[in-house]
Amino acid sequence: MNDNKNNKNDKNKNNKRVMLVLLLSMLGLMIFSLLSRSIISNSSQLTYDEFLEILQKEDVQEVVFNEAYNRVTAVVKDKNGREVSRTTAIVDKDAALEIIKERNIPYSGTVLSSSSWISILLYVAFAGFMVYWMFSMRNGGGMLGNLGKSNAKVYVQKETGVTFADVAGQDEAKESLVEIVEFLHDPGRYVEIGAKLPKGALLVGPPGTGKTLLAKAVAGEAKVPFFSLAGSDFVEMFVGMGASRVRSLFKEAQQMAPCIIFIDEIDAIGKSRDSRYGGNDEREQTLNALLAEMDGFDSSKGVFILAATNRPEVLDPALCRPGRLDRRIIVDRPDLKGRIAVLKVHAKNVNMDESVNFEEIALATSGAVGSDLANMINEAAILAVKKNRNYVTQEDLLESVEVVIAGKEKKDRVMNEKEKKTVAYHEVGHALAAALQKGSEPVQKITIVPRTMGALGYVMQTPEEERYLMTQAEMETELVTLLAGRASEELFFDSVSTGAANDLEKATKMARSMVTRYGMSDELGLMVLETVENEYLTARAYLNCSDRTSAKIDDVVREMLKLAYAKAKELLSGNTKALERIAAFLLEKETITGKEFMAILKEVQAEEGEPAAIGENEPVLPEENAAAEEAEAEAPAGSEEQEPQKS
Repeated sequence: MNDNKNNKNDKNKNNKRVMLVLLLSMLGLMIFSLLSRSIISNSSQLTYDEFLEILQKEDVQEVVFNEAYNRVTAVVKDKNGREVSRTTAIVDKDAALEIIKERNIPYSGTVLSSSSWISILLYVAFAGFMVYWMFSMRNGGGMLGNLGKSNAKVYVQKETGVTFADVAGQDEAKESLVEIVEFLHDPGRYVEIGAKLPKGALLVGPPGTGKTLLAKAVAGEAKVPFFSLAGSDFVEMFVGMGASRVRSLFKEAQQMAPCIIFIDEIDAIGKSRDSRYGGNDEREQTLNALLAEMDGFDSSKGVFILAATNRPEVLDPALCRPGRLDRRIIVDRPDLKGRIAVLKVHAKNVNMDESVNFEEIALATSGAVGSDLANMINEAAILAVKKNRNYVTQEDLLESVEVVIAGKEKKDRVMNEKEKKTVAYHEVGHALAAALQKGSEPVQKITIVPRTMGALGYVMQTPEEERYLMTQAEMETELVTLLAGRASEELFFDSVSTGAANDLEKATKMARSMVTRYGMSDELGLMVLETVENEYLTARAYLNCSDRTSAKIDDVVREMLKLAYAKAKELLSGNTKALERIAAFLLEKETITGKEFMAILKEVQAEEGEPAAIGENEPVLPEENAAAEEAEAEAPAGSEEQEPQKS
């Protein structure tokens, strides 16, 4: 069946090529014909009376009449004996013939010149185009042949090569799709009891979470034909072609039922029909045709529509109502358990060392989607090959996490001693503030090696467990940690640099969210003053308040950041000896682990007779998690993704 479809597509492509060649040939012949006529008309420099005088007096060898272009040419010998052509427009043919007969000049009547042949070829090409057009109309191709037909890719039975076993970290989404697979396997069982299959489902989630993979897995599990195309495939420059393709698609799908129609990036044709997101008549016609077809087909035959988008807020309400895309299935970022499962799926065909611990990698990649994790596995395999090994180690995986988050090391970027020292003190400031506070995440690594994504250095913090909430105290702690790099520069160099730009951006964003979205400000209370749009893409926030309130928000945020900065300076000023020693060690090694960092900090505190660090935030290995959890009286509620602190 798939071969027939491919043959049909090849035939459609050949027909389009033939039509294009005919059209181009006609256009070329027309242009050449016009140019030929123009050249001939411009070559005539004689009046008809002058031409008759030549016929009477000069040595004329031959006369040729060309009535197709209303021209007559006389071949005359000049004084040097060379033959020269004299051409003019025919005004009175009889007068010329009378002189020709008197002098017995050879002549020929109307002949077909090259220009005449061009005209004939032009008529033949036009006739061929008309025959092709009538043939296409008779076969239902429409005025422009097969342009209005669906160009969906069809996969039959298990040709998708994907099943639910290949999809990890999306257990809830898979559960929602299992009953659809069962219905497609045995629709009669549901029809007998009177149940109806939902006509469609909308897969919604951030890019890279596996929406397309899930759709292919449904087809692979159901073993039914799978029509796959993107929303942009309906968009054409010709008016009405998108609607024609929709009708053609549903007609073909009903003939092959039970089957699945998958429309990826459906927002390309499914945008709301209002002026907010811009109007387009052709797109709206296509959407109207899609809505009509979804209402018109019989779902009991087993035609199911799957659509995917990461912009659900722009879709037309009529498309998402019950009876069309009945279900909305959220395909979100995987949690800790899901990330471990995704890593195992993508590592199936990769040689892994026995020491590899996927839980440690999953903890370090909070917020990563499936495509990110697949990329990390691939980067780790590439690193192993570069190190002349045929297996991947835990070190390769941890390095690949850094490559994906911060980019590759920039070995050609050499900082001078002053800049290097500034970056070292900046990063140690972050790490020390995290270690001296309760509720912060343990420091895993500190480095001052520049990366390709703009970081001159960073601190990697790894949570001890998956977290979904963040308390106000924890957010305030995070603000202090973010601003500690800038505070360290000011304390030790009496000046600040541009290295804290990323820290200030993240701190300001967090403080504004605390005030405008989470109600964590006594001055502004519990009001939600900010709305997030494009949640799965840009997640941009827009203020929803008056100018007066907006000014007050700025004042509150400024005060929060000021207090956090003051606390950061206070923490670091009380631990200057530890900061200097750790920074000197970092300048020497360029990269140090969390354990090395904590060892130096405890050593300095022991020398000064001080108590241990407030936070006691030593890196905890995954196998130590159980013991750590038992030791804690209360497990901290968790939060947002932690990114490396960039300088």
